[in-house]
Amino acid sequence: MLALGGTVLLSACGIRPTEVPTDFGAAPSRVPCVMDGDEVVPQSATGLPVQVFLVCASQLVTVDRTVRISAGRAATDRVRVAQALLDELQEPPSSAEKRARFSTDVRGGMTVSGARAGDPDDTLRLSSPPEDLTAFALSQIVCTYAKSAAADTDGSVVLGGPGDAPLRRYECTDEVRTRPGMVPTPARTVR
Repeated sequence: MLALGGTVLLSACGIRPTEVPTDFGAAPSRVPCVMDGDEVVPQSATGLPVQVFLVCASQLVTVDRTVRISAGRAATDRVRVAQALLDELQEPPSSAEKRARFSTDVRGGMTVSGARAGDPDDTLRLSSPPEDLTAFALSQIVCTYAKSAAADTDGSVVLGGPGDAPLRRYECTDEVRTRPGMVPTPARTVR
């Protein structure tokens, strides 16, 4: 008897079927990190196409951007390229990127300079010590630099801060890209 009563209650949920067609559009996507083809901004002919790593679904994902670098040796000048990429990482994601759930952990106001006396030639010095950055911010910067003209020929990146802390050579690995908050960015001290 109790089972019959439960069945009657469950079958009478109060929503009646309708013969009227309804169209509320497609269901919202639950797949993060994918922008619709219509939302991808075409590359400008006046800028340099680059890729930066943003955070999405707790991993690093490349996003196409276009940067302007001052005339001259722009494409080969490591510091100019590094600053342009850092500027892009500090920009809030576009509305299309936000809808795809992209974010950045790199905070504004940071700058980059080149090697000081005694540093290896490929050194990039951030205005904030790398060890003070969040794990996501450091991995975003390292992976973005590693895939650009700002990197050394082997794809590694020598970073330092404004002080006298030892320089470190960082690498962007598959593990860092897939688990940046959980896997430390591989680094070794530069002597």
